[in-house]
Amino acid sequence: MSIYHLKIKLLSDTTFGRGDGVAGLLDQEVEYDPNGFPYLRGRTLKGLLSEECDNLVAVLPDATRKHWQQIAADLFGNPGSTLETVGKIHVGDACLPGDLREAVAQQLLKPKNDLKLKPINILESLTTIRRQTAINSKEGTPDEHSLRSARVIIRDLEFTAPLYFHTSPTDEMLSLLVAGTWALRRVGSGRNRGRGHVHCRLFNQGQEIGQDYLQRFGKMEIQAR
Repeated sequence: MSIYHLKIKLLSDTTFGRGDGVAGLLDQEVEYDPNGFPYLRGRTLKGLLSEECDNLVAVLPDATRKHWQQIAADLFGNPGSTLETVGKIHVGDACLPGDLREAVAQQLLKPKNDLKLKPINILESLTTIRRQTAINSKEGTPDEHSLRSARVIIRDLEFTAPLYFHTSPTDEMLSLLVAGTWALRRVGSGRNRGRGHVHCRLFNQGQEIGQDYLQRFGKMEIQAR
């Protein structure tokens, strides 16, 4: 099995939404683990990467588009894929550094929790709450009942997601994956309203892979007869 890592740095406050809120407090809550650490689900991240790759392939010239559409299908799979046609990549959850999460988990498990830490303390130290309202364009005043609140993860934090391959990916798959990774600039809820600006890069064994593979994207090798 090959394992690559996708690093996501938050350039703006971000909401990795979980689809619900907290009654009386929040309209949008973030996804977080039992110890209070926010994270992005791997299934969601895979969908975002697949969408970016599809968008890039869609603007390729006709001569190469079909070839790269097949590579995208091999990499991510197609809707309704069977075990024989499932995509080669499996995306894990994007989480904060493991050593930090492990240290906090050990502290929380101590019978005598000297710091009196609770998961909610961890969550609140890594997030804040943003409120916004709609403005009446004619009167310039807030619309009634339009106030919404959302928890956001504080910018500058860096998340890492493992990318698993049961068999080594081809150079073309990596080329497409690098292109999709670089193109992924917005994630999470409210990403069309200023939240969720991110910087993503792909790593293999601690080394960033990028430019060399990116140059191959959109090209098609001609097989010798």
